[in-house]
Amino acid sequence: MNDTIKIIDKIESLEKQDNNSSLIQNKLFKFPPGSIKPKSWLKHQLDLMLDGVTGRLYEYGKFFKEDANGWFYGVKSGWEEVPLWLRGFYPLAILTENKRCLDIAQRYIDNTINSQDEEGYFGPPNLKNIIGKNGQITTDIWPHMMILSPIISYYEYTDDDRVLPFIKRFFEFCRNLPEEQFIPASTEGFTGWGGKDFGSFSPFIQYSRAGDMMPHLFWFYNQTNEKWVLDLITRFYNHIRPPWDEWLDHHAVNFAQRFAYDAIYYQLSKDINHLNKSEYWYSQHLNTWGQMPRGIIAADERIRPGCTDPRQAFETCGMVEFANNFYHLADITGETKYADRSEDILLNHFPATYSPDSKAVHYVTAANMPKISKYKHHPFRNGREASDRSYVAYTPHNRCCGHTFGIGWTFYANNLFKATSDSGLAFFMYSACEVKAAVGKEKDIVSLSAKTDYPFNGKVDMKIECEKPVKFPLYLRIPKWSKNCILSINGENILKSEERDKWIVIDREWNDSDSVSVEFLMELSYTKWPVNHSITVDRGPLSYSLKIDEDWVATKDIGIKLYEGTEERPNYEVFPKSSWNYGLYLDECSNLRDATVFEKSKVGINPWTIESAPIEIKLKGSKVKNWTLQDDTASELQTSPIKSDEPEETITMIPLGCAHLRMSCLPVITNDAFANQWKPTPSHIDFKNRSKNKFDVMTFEDKVSDKYDL
Repeated sequence: MNDTIKIIDKIESLEKQDNNSSLIQNKLFKFPPGSIKPKSWLKHQLDLMLDGVTGRLYEYGKFFKEDANGWFYGVKSGWEEVPLWLRGFYPLAILTENKRCLDIAQRYIDNTINSQDEEGYFGPPNLKNIIGKNGQITTDIWPHMMILSPIISYYEYTDDDRVLPFIKRFFEFCRNLPEEQFIPASTEGFTGWGGKDFGSFSPFIQYSRAGDMMPHLFWFYNQTNEKWVLDLITRFYNHIRPPWDEWLDHHAVNFAQRFAYDAIYYQLSKDINHLNKSEYWYSQHLNTWGQMPRGIIAADERIRPGCTDPRQAFETCGMVEFANNFYHLADITGETKYADRSEDILLNHFPATYSPDSKAVHYVTAANMPKISKYKHHPFRNGREASDRSYVAYTPHNRCCGHTFGIGWTFYANNLFKATSDSGLAFFMYSACEVKAAVGKEKDIVSLSAKTDYPFNGKVDMKIECEKPVKFPLYLRIPKWSKNCILSINGENILKSEERDKWIVIDREWNDSDSVSVEFLMELSYTKWPVNHSITVDRGPLSYSLKIDEDWVATKDIGIKLYEGTEERPNYEVFPKSSWNYGLYLDECSNLRDATVFEKSKVGINPWTIESAPIEIKLKGSKVKNWTLQDDTASELQTSPIKSDEPEETITMIPLGCAHLRMSCLPVITNDAFANQWKPTPSHIDFKNRSKNKFDVMTFEDKVSDKYDL
């Protein structure tokens, strides 16, 4: 049988869809939990998580105690913390097949299901009817949006017949909520989250994040074909808070969640404007606040005028919520760009959010971050003058990010492969793994195993196992950075292409032990940032940071009483033991001067550390003498090119994800007449005399978030 091999822009449906169908047909589909078995470094990261924050938080976390955990003990109190944690803990248990974690997760899910009352409500009673000081009544179902994720995964993994009736009764409860209690706005209007008159901000978070219920509703509809669910989807969509102003949302995690809501609703509306609006919001924020590599933005809690420098950090919660939405949007559209965006964040920034043993997490990570300390006055949104603690040091107790960060590698692993709408397989994000799936017209079971050192190397080798010949399409993503790729089948070169950001589709009859190899060329390049003309060194899916020797110091106190460390689970500061204030030279052709790439012969099991970085790049640079620390982080970049009287040196850069101390946006050095002199900066920011504006006024929920670490 002849092979059909072609390159396409995006995956389409197998057949033209009936216009009378209720929903747009998705192009990609996530496999049930347990279908994908991660290997190599990804498997090791999951194993580390078992004894890290995610795997052990239920043993020592404040919000898991008997007097605070209404999700488990049936007490009246409880909020988002346990649901955020269980979202990552349960897939971790499945991916690692760890009996301890599976048993704990089962108890949490059983208790949650058993807590459902006759009206369909479940969970902590304190969230069902909340009466504010001003008499306003609401029901807070934001935590339920989070805990439905592991409950749905549980159904897909076990086929427990309790789950669909349980979810149906809860959605009926949501449908029956009176309008004044359903995702209400605060009585004081659109300022922040609101809650001053009410006495609490927490019930109004759901106003910004109401769209997080929509994926669960779409899933339930596809399981049951209950038509009334479509009206409930629209009800949730119509109750999402409007944009704050010309910006969709000033809050980092809010934005990472809600930018995708219009595109998710597109499945029902079929209005292309909804799909386009999500892309607009994403591009608008990235173009303004994303003057730094690989998809993060300057929003260390909030975006702020003038704060676009790469020393501004981004929340760990925002990273994993971005990735989660990219998976949804890929399923809807079949486009490869969402895999690139997920890899950008997870392979470049996410590994720096936690300690190498996965036992401590920090709140914010910056692209330029040469020191990680418990200093209280970092120029971040949650580290202002008079703040009582630091958000930068690593801690096992970090509240929202510590509970949420577990979905990072687990959701990534569960989305490596996807099923396609034409009964095929799509290799969506490259990593060593094995997937077992039903494919082709007859839904025959095949296994595909992949060996690769991606993202450090661009070659991926695959082997197919099947009991009989099976015809199905195999889709391989061509990343946006690929200069050219070579495809081989059973050792024979079949295709060479310079296309990028597309799919290779191989539609053929596959036999047992057939092999496929694809290699993507990784070339050294750089990105020039338009605001300050600094540059970031890039190679393949990774950007690079100056190699800064790291001194990890365990500490008990980081200025937060509830975050005191222990000998077993300490907090950490990380101090630089080498210089960080360098600029780079370009040659007369505007290429990186004398750049050389050194690859280790073997990628280690835990490559995300400075010691085990698999790639080093040597190039030429000089120190920028007046570039110094300001409030314990790098002072802002000044416009390149920059003069330097310091001697030229050979400096080393490593993958950004391997660097916990990181400097990835560096000035360009030249001694030409038009180059700028770097001006000295004060060591501290004068917060008291800084002008106030609509982004920077301390509001009620800001004060609360400074206290509770939102």
